[in-house]
Amino acid sequence: MAVKIALAGNPNSGKTTLFNALTGSNQFVGNWPGVTVEKKEGKLKGHKDVVIMDLPGIYSLSPYTLEEVVARNYLINERPDVILNIVDGTNIERNLYLSTQLMELGIPVIMAVNMMDVVEKNGDKIHINKLSEKLGCEVVEISALKGTGISKAAEKAVALAQKKTANARVHEFDAVVEKAVEDVENRLDSGVPQEQKRFFAIKLLEKDDKIQEQMKVVPDVSDIIKQLEDSLDDDTESIITNERYVYISSIIGDCCTKNKKSELSVSDKIDRIVTNRWAALPIFAAVMFVVYYVSVTTVGALLTDWTNDTLFGEWIVPGVTSALESIHCADWLTSLIADGVVGGVGAVLGFVPQMLVLFIFLAFLESCGYMARVAFIMDRIFRKFGLSGKSFIPMLIGSGCGVPGVMASRTIENDRDRKMTVMTTTFVPCGAKLPIIALIAGAFFDNAGWVSWSAYFVGIAAIICSGIILKKTKMFAGEPAPFVMELPAYHMPTVGNVLRSMWERGWSFIKKAGTIILLSTIILWFLQGFGWVDGSFTMLEAEQLDDSILAAIGGVIAPIFAPLGWGNWKMAVAAVTGLIAKENVVATFGVLFGFAEVAEDGAEIWGTLATTMTAVAAYSFLVFNLLCAPCFAAMGAIKREMNNTKWFWFAIGYQTLLAYVVSLCVYQIGTLVTTGAFGVGTVVAFLFIIGFIYLLFRPYKESETLEVHMKGMAGAK
Repeated sequence: MAVKIALAGNPNSGKTTLFNALTGSNQFVGNWPGVTVEKKEGKLKGHKDVVIMDLPGIYSLSPYTLEEVVARNYLINERPDVILNIVDGTNIERNLYLSTQLMELGIPVIMAVNMMDVVEKNGDKIHINKLSEKLGCEVVEISALKGTGISKAAEKAVALAQKKTANARVHEFDAVVEKAVEDVENRLDSGVPQEQKRFFAIKLLEKDDKIQEQMKVVPDVSDIIKQLEDSLDDDTESIITNERYVYISSIIGDCCTKNKKSELSVSDKIDRIVTNRWAALPIFAAVMFVVYYVSVTTVGALLTDWTNDTLFGEWIVPGVTSALESIHCADWLTSLIADGVVGGVGAVLGFVPQMLVLFIFLAFLESCGYMARVAFIMDRIFRKFGLSGKSFIPMLIGSGCGVPGVMASRTIENDRDRKMTVMTTTFVPCGAKLPIIALIAGAFFDNAGWVSWSAYFVGIAAIICSGIILKKTKMFAGEPAPFVMELPAYHMPTVGNVLRSMWERGWSFIKKAGTIILLSTIILWFLQGFGWVDGSFTMLEAEQLDDSILAAIGGVIAPIFAPLGWGNWKMAVAAVTGLIAKENVVATFGVLFGFAEVAEDGAEIWGTLATTMTAVAAYSFLVFNLLCAPCFAAMGAIKREMNNTKWFWFAIGYQTLLAYVVSLCVYQIGTLVTTGAFGVGTVVAFLFIIGFIYLLFRPYKESETLEVHMKGMAGAK
């Protein structure tokens, strides 16, 4: 029978780093049944019968957030063989609050004090033996980042799981509180496991309603709660919380020796600059500029050019074509495989190097602790525009893929904030949009770095403006939810963790290229390769593309996009196929223009595309694809999170309408500035801008009504 070990700890305690180190590649990611909080499960390296579950990072076992509900339900219902409690040694007092609750569950606990290398560097000392004696559980020192002590922690956890010996109960509350806990325990039904009775009793005293739902028989404890509150003149939940911290303080005093130096830590010194009220945003803008400049314009561009032009353009596609011709394969089949499948998919895979470079940067920024600061910085801004800083976390995740980004919004408690976050998360350019950004930058703007950089901030601007406008409607009225987030100490990430994070994101893109995009390119190849000539349905030559089925379909929808500057049927088709998967935009060009079969410098790619529209129209095309409804997979995630068909269509409609209006304004105003052309479209664009400004700055009627109501109440008093 497999041994189950649950990793439990506070956010940013190093839990996931430890999980990755213990399981390596023997892990898989899924969702908890009924919810969309991500779960990770893996097998301990060298132990096929030891399963490790990485629980969501939580601060307590009180059901205030979805992560806490998920973690507690797993621990109570699944009852793992042992809990490996990860504690941040640099902030041990706050971390021990969760530890006291875990030890009340009646499940064996091993405590791993993490970041001991940082503790020693700070000149602090944690007396592990004393801590173990006080807590009544075994305690080990580890550094998950450096890999020290983790094998010992895992071995002790496995050994304890096999013994199935629960920890001795050392922690007891004040005598009055302890008597109340015992009284509740005695009233619990015999159906409640003996080792869990204390946990349930404490939770009932904390007035935890959700615990009652999990119990078959709920005792009437109101009289005990009243007696306790009367005797101590306080709420029972506050009483127990205070008792926990009194106990923790007594432990810290004996088990921890702090360095009395008053100097600021390195993290504090860095934060004085990067979280400064005035410098924070310019620094963030500069960081993202460097990230996108290197990823898209310089290093990433060189790798992508070689992949597109040499690997696919000179080696793979010609090689496949020659091989098929040598065996006298039918012309249509040769075209399907070489041009449709290899050419289309290759046009997308050619951008994988750029994406991997981008993902390396993002993984580094997340691992070192900077992105946590960005969430803190953005909360100050988002709150002014009706969004919580919690909304930035899904948007950060969405920079890799919109699907998990949308799913991450589930952790936002406020329903209005959650719906708005779902609607706006996909405005942030995901990895699938990066090939479109790179293509437009190369074909029309000589690989200028500002194109990729501006694409990121177009998404941020769309989020901010949407927050302002939507919060002034009755559907989204109300104050944003409070945002509390711990800022971890800065540290240098390990190469292994950065590469693992990069590969997880990149592999999801590659898998999509091998499934959805492969099918799409085959369909596109058929639609553009066949049509009616002289009244008969036949396979077309390259110069007969305008007679294809695809051209007929594109010709119908192209006029819709004419005011945006790209009424060409090929561009219209590319934009629409992007709804299947954003990578399809480039794949469609690969099929229509033969991007995989060009000269080494790629000039024919950009030259062919540049003849279809102006540079202003190209940027309009880019903006539309950045802001419009996301791919089918992300739409499915939006549908699940909204859990309402009307809300789903409202979200998709809002995204598409916003994309159309912004793209129209970009093209019409841009054309006026660059060429001086003025027409009906320009007038419409100015009307849209005026309306947009009005929506941004119009007074919030709901708040005015509230203010009048409050004044009326004050007058009545």
